[in-house]
Amino acid sequence: MHIADITMFYAARGGGVSTYLNAKARWLSQRTQVRHTILSPNVATASGKTRTLVHLPSVALPGIHGYRWPLSAGASAHILRRLQPDLVEAGDAGPSALAALRAKRQLDIPAVAFYHSDLPQLIGDRFGAAAAGAARKYLVHLYRQFDLVMAPSRLMAKQLEGMGIRGVVHQPLGIDVDTFSPKRRIGLLREHLHLAPDTRLLVFAGRFTAEKKLPLLIEAVRRLGPPYHLLLIGGGGNLPQIGQMTCVPFKRNQHDLARLLGSCDVLVHPGDRETFGLIVLEAMACGLPVIGTKGGAVSELVDTDTGLLVEPNSVARLCEGIEAIYGCDRAEMGRKALRKAREQYDWEHVLPQLLGRYAGLLASRERAELEVEPIVVTD
Repeated sequence: MHIADITMFYAARGGGVSTYLNAKARWLSQRTQVRHTILSPNVATASGKTRTLVHLPSVALPGIHGYRWPLSAGASAHILRRLQPDLVEAGDAGPSALAALRAKRQLDIPAVAFYHSDLPQLIGDRFGAAAAGAARKYLVHLYRQFDLVMAPSRLMAKQLEGMGIRGVVHQPLGIDVDTFSPKRRIGLLREHLHLAPDTRLLVFAGRFTAEKKLPLLIEAVRRLGPPYHLLLIGGGGNLPQIGQMTCVPFKRNQHDLARLLGSCDVLVHPGDRETFGLIVLEAMACGLPVIGTKGGAVSELVDTDTGLLVEPNSVARLCEGIEAIYGCDRAEMGRKALRKAREQYDWEHVLPQLLGRYAGLLASRERAELEVEPIVVTD
């Protein structure tokens, strides 16, 4: 079997979609005979042990976090036809999805859509409510043509169903529990950051974009004062500067990221627009409790056993949550967070589930073909 993933959100390293597709590629190469190809405008064509990468003709556009926009659905569909996959999955709702639907019709193969980004919200933030409404109509028209539509959180699945897209499947993402583990913890991080041993070390990792609401977190740490300190891992935007904050560049090496996460006390995620929240699970797998907000998909990952949820868009509520979690049994919360991440979100659990969905689509297609028998006309 040959599976093709096509998306503008794949860049080999960095980002939730890239993490998902890299994990899928590794898992398939080690455990199955499935051939796997990733098509993206952000990579050069190459063939390796775990995946084949195919470059899509593209243009650079501002405002999409450095990702490139596929030049045309037709050009991408032509490449898909040449590759002859048995199933294609589209990881965005732009030209990649249109190319996948063309391949579905021309090759007579199942097409899967994975709804990784909240398109109406992203468009609405930039162009207003009317544009968001147009985006919703577009998604309904687009996704009704796919054989299967998946969303990484129940919140996103419910959102699509509310638009009128039926049968959306909740398919969570996963984590590498060998990489993200308490064993990565290093005891000298505070010393390396020139912090006192009793510093209460908070961490956030990800892009510094508006939807992450990082200015709220920075202001909360400023108000709390010592001994609280915030470690920000990532980049991509200008942030307020305070003395109780250290910024380090995004860590492309996941072992390096795991070492930093595991060496802090608590992950704090102030955003309320996450479609999944992969960094939350990665921190939990490192044994960290999490403070999140009650908005967005993070609230599906964090409960009272594994952290605290606060009202979104409030510096005061963030302050209260941060202070409160240091009054809890953080070690026990961390153990429960670790157990939840390992038991429910290990790629070893998630990817067989995903492959089962693919197999079901292919089996249904084969049964349908067998049921269509030629009509014999006799005199």
